[in-house]
Amino acid sequence: MSPETLILVAILLPLLGAIGIVATRNNPDLREGVTLVTAALLAILVIVIANRFMDGETFALTIAEPLPGVRIAFEIEALGMLFALVAGLLWLVTSVYAIGYMRSHNEQNQTRFYAAFAIAISCTIGVAFSSNLFTLFLFYELLTLSTYPLVAHAGTPAAKRGGRIYLGILLGTSIGFFLLGILATWFISGSVDFQEGGILAGKLDPAWAGLLFALFLFGIGKAAIMPFHRWLPAAMVAPTPVSALLHAVAVVKAGVFTLLKVTIYIFGSDFILSNDVTGGLIWVAAITILLASMIAMTKDNLKARLAYSTVSQLSYITLGAMLASKSALIGASMHIAMHAFAKITLFFAAGAIYVTVHKTLISELNGLGRAMPITFAAFLIGTLSIIGLPPLGGMWSKWYLGLGAVETGQLLLLGVLMISSLLNIAYLLPIPIRAFFSKPDNGVHYTEIKEAPRTILLAMVITSTACVILFFYPDPFYQLASQAAGGS
Repeated sequence: MSPETLILVAILLPLLGAIGIVATRNNPDLREGVTLVTAALLAILVIVIANRFMDGETFALTIAEPLPGVRIAFEIEALGMLFALVAGLLWLVTSVYAIGYMRSHNEQNQTRFYAAFAIAISCTIGVAFSSNLFTLFLFYELLTLSTYPLVAHAGTPAAKRGGRIYLGILLGTSIGFFLLGILATWFISGSVDFQEGGILAGKLDPAWAGLLFALFLFGIGKAAIMPFHRWLPAAMVAPTPVSALLHAVAVVKAGVFTLLKVTIYIFGSDFILSNDVTGGLIWVAAITILLASMIAMTKDNLKARLAYSTVSQLSYITLGAMLASKSALIGASMHIAMHAFAKITLFFAAGAIYVTVHKTLISELNGLGRAMPITFAAFLIGTLSIIGLPPLGGMWSKWYLGLGAVETGQLLLLGVLMISSLLNIAYLLPIPIRAFFSKPDNGVHYTEIKEAPRTILLAMVITSTACVILFFYPDPFYQLASQAAGGS
């Protein structure tokens, strides 16, 4: 296929899958077969595109030009390729997991769930391959709208309330701040195209650069920077596969990915570093890292603790973007992938616990590791990767983020990263320790192994194994991250 065709197929394939899912709604086996086949084809497709991209092939496609100089267009660059790989590969694993979860929990409206999931992945690929702010904003908003039915899936008052918070904050920030930032960029530079080295140098008065960056920082609500983070914990009313989508595959990663794109291809790292653009704004990310971690420590609900962990971890990526040195940008870009595989493992485990023993509170997990050893072993691996310990992939992204802080002389921020890792230990590691070594409460005795359905276990084994493999073989993501950072 030509490069143009490959881009178009990658975006349209999940949409065609959604149509197939709806068409086969009366046959659950066939419907889920369509989901798996479509997800597998997309995974193969993004690998093919990545190989051709790394071989130096150029991928660009223009669909329309609704305004002079403002196009709906796509162009693959290194950072977008990295994000597309994460989304394309993890959709397949999440689909395998979702089949076991949705059936075991007897969820209603499963056809709507799988179809909306596929549409959300299409929007995610559109975000990844966007060649300008206009196209990115279009798919960014479509991603918000397509995931709303997933957040409100249960249809309960709590789910509807969570959906309203989700939609209100994400649409409010994007229209109120993000869109304003895009318009300001267009008026200042005469362009919204992504370009190596940025498009604002020599056109934007450095005195106003911090204000423009703030519009993007707070306008990209999916990055969950405080105080615009509440949508993420509120969305935890959704089924666990949706939580996995929100936290690892699509939504939150679309947010921090967008912020990185703006940093590298709109402002340019040289412009940011030479004019101290991020200034005091960088401490918003630092405060979010620490405060979200401390809130996570207070949560007994497992998914709520993981949600605030995600808020904290996302700001690692935001911090790396605002440090803007090459090492920091490499670390931030790699953290998109490393955090994705680790955090999706933790959510998979949380869902496995729920469908097997119907427990949602951490205080109820004493001794459960004896009945669910595979689940809690996977949780332990994901935990250690989030903390950043070898031999797990999370070490590499944190290492480069730390180097970035040293490169820019921000030793206090290096301290923030180190303290945060200690907090990661404090709120995550006690969970598997409690499960394996504490005595069960109320005279309960776990004498038999009782794990979740096989598809759920398979998904957890795949993602936890990937956390280990990414320590020894991070090259694909490192090369793309280095290429993105080096071209800034």
